[in-house]
Amino acid sequence: MPEYKQFPLADTAEGLTEADIIAWQVKPGDKVTVNQIVVEVETAKAAVELPIPWAGVITELLVEPGQTVEVGAPILTIDVDPDGKAAPAPTAAPVAEEPAEEEMKPLVGYGSKAVVTQRRARKGATPAPAPAAPAVAVAPSKPKGGYVPLAKPPVRKLAKDLGVDLHALTGSADGGVITRDDVQAAANGSAAPAAAVSSVDSGYDPATRERRVPIKGVRKATAAAMVQSAYTAPHVTEFLTIDVTPMMEFREKLKKSREFAGVKVTPLTFAAKAVCLAAKRTPDVNAVWDEAAQEIVYKDYVHLGIAAATPRGLVVPKVRDADSMSLKELAIALTELTDVAREGKTTPAAMLGGTITITNVGVFGVDTGTPIINPGESAILCLGAIKDTPWVVDGEIKVRKVLQLSLSFDHRVVDGQQGSEFLADVGALLADPAVAITY
Repeated sequence: MPEYKQFPLADTAEGLTEADIIAWQVKPGDKVTVNQIVVEVETAKAAVELPIPWAGVITELLVEPGQTVEVGAPILTIDVDPDGKAAPAPTAAPVAEEPAEEEMKPLVGYGSKAVVTQRRARKGATPAPAPAAPAVAVAPSKPKGGYVPLAKPPVRKLAKDLGVDLHALTGSADGGVITRDDVQAAANGSAAPAAAVSSVDSGYDPATRERRVPIKGVRKATAAAMVQSAYTAPHVTEFLTIDVTPMMEFREKLKKSREFAGVKVTPLTFAAKAVCLAAKRTPDVNAVWDEAAQEIVYKDYVHLGIAAATPRGLVVPKVRDADSMSLKELAIALTELTDVAREGKTTPAAMLGGTITITNVGVFGVDTGTPIINPGESAILCLGAIKDTPWVVDGEIKVRKVLQLSLSFDHRVVDGQQGSEFLADVGALLADPAVAITY
């Protein structure tokens, strides 16, 4: 006889309270195994794939893609005894039980317990057959998520590389999710056109010519963090303009060297190294104000945050123990970190515990900015665009590679002197990388 269990949205070890359902990897009638990925969700920090701790047959999906679900709420129902091999269910009324501890052991990192519901089959009733998968892909009755097509980050990247507009496609996967095959078919000119998006579904009001999008996921978490930081930490921002021509020349030398063959060295790489070196001389910028304990906590390590713009919004993954890395190791770590972030695969754990952050607005051609400090840190360095600029060198005007830096710091922890010294040190290291041997 059937034995039904409800699978709840779990706390993925990051203290979240809710998440958005991005895409289902299963449908009713599918057989699943222990720890099989069944759903992709977007938390306040990242996209996460959730495995299920039981084997069985999926009987019902309880939420739609695009919906926000609270932690602990059931999101699907599974029959863990579809063949009727388990012991008969009790004759009492249905009761909710907690699964045995060993039952959840295969699932790593879950904070919520699943809800188990055993139901007695009705007399004379026969289990409903699992619905068969359709032979032909059918477009969803209405698009989910408004103007945002449902597709995983790697699929979005593939579409971008092939010049395919995801808005023009109808996803063949369950819930209208666009797959790699859909994108490839569109690139070959054989994809089905997307279903029309109604004004109700898209949030667009023709009368006002406005579109309303719910605030959720990464955008919601970023907004809350920035407001908290702006109104709790007294920000001070300082600016410095430097000639980085020697740094750019050194970069070209490294690109031709055997040791750095195949390694992507960018201005961000040099900035990361400079921040780590300068933080050792000015540890205040790598400390944090603990309001509850009324203490300043000095960190004897640098977990360097790198602000990255992704399809899901702004995320700040960390390079752990960046201060212990060589320039080459930093270059490799930064490349891996940014590639994962752009694909939307940064894990929640990778964004916790930073000590100081770098944000690079120069990649957008912007000269400088006044960044807001990440909560739990005391300083953030902003890199502007490197531009050819008239510059006085030995009394003569020459065209040089010039960069603007800005540093925002928490004035409760960092005084003007320390902030200025740190920024000057970073500037000196970028203006002439050879200065690093004196540190």
